[in-house]
Amino acid sequence: MPLTKETTCMINAEKIALMKKNAILINTARGKVIDTQALADALNKGKIAGVSIDVFDTEPPIKAENPLLTAKNVVLSPHIGFDTQEAMQKKAIIALENIAKWIKVKPQNIM
Repeated sequence: MPLTKETTCMINAEKIALMKKNAILINTARGKVIDTQALADALNKGKIAGVSIDVFDTEPPIKAENPLLTAKNVVLSPHIGFDTQEAMQKKAIIALENIAKWIKVKPQNIM
């Protein structure tokens, strides 16, 4: 999901209030699509069950005053959710295929 004017704080207090109490929110898209303070408030008030966040308003390291650091039922990771064995293998294959195509003067994945 791109971060645009329309998607910034798309998940806000109003949207969070629509979630079930046992909802677990996972964000691996863009940090700013969620209103961090509204999310922390909802967690601390038991409005939703938990959250797993891999992206933040700013790149890690995040500021010590980030409200998610002290909110209840939070799992935070430093923007490494993509770093799986399968993803690394796929990236290696794509890179090798790109090199092989380039050597044959038939480059691929050109932007």
